[in-house]
Amino acid sequence: MKLQILAGLAVIALAAPAFADGDAAKGATQFNKCKACHSIIKDDGTAVIKGGLVGPNLYGVIGRVAASGHKAGSADEFNYGPGLKELGKTGMVWTQDLVAQYVADPTAFVKEKTGDQAARSNMAFKLPTGGDDVAAYLASVGPASN
Repeated sequence: MKLQILAGLAVIALAAPAFADGDAAKGATQFNKCKACHSIIKDDGTAVIKGGLVGPNLYGVIGRVAASGHKAGSADEFNYGPGLKELGKTGMVWTQDLVAQYVADPTAFVKEKTGDQAARSNMAFKLPTGGDDVAAYLASVGPASN
């Protein structure tokens, strides 16, 4: 019986995505793919990464609610699409795990998390590998890391 329980737990552990343990150094390199649309600009205006303005500033996106009172899809400086605004209404806060899942397939993520199969993400880019590293990098350049 104990062997069956342990085998079942092992299957569950192996089936679960292992996102939270990303490599921030690798993520810094991977973020080069993201900077066409996103910048990382500190609250005082200092640029960590100068990038595009199509997407929101990602400084402090990991745990943003703790730092500034914002939930996912609700930072004042950006007009988010309805899918992310809906996620913000649920109280969702970006964690490393959630960012890694989101960047792998943004529209699938929004559909799953909202339960609305018509929901869409405005982010069309997918990062099928390395999302855990990008999430670790974003956590490393946020307010809590400075």
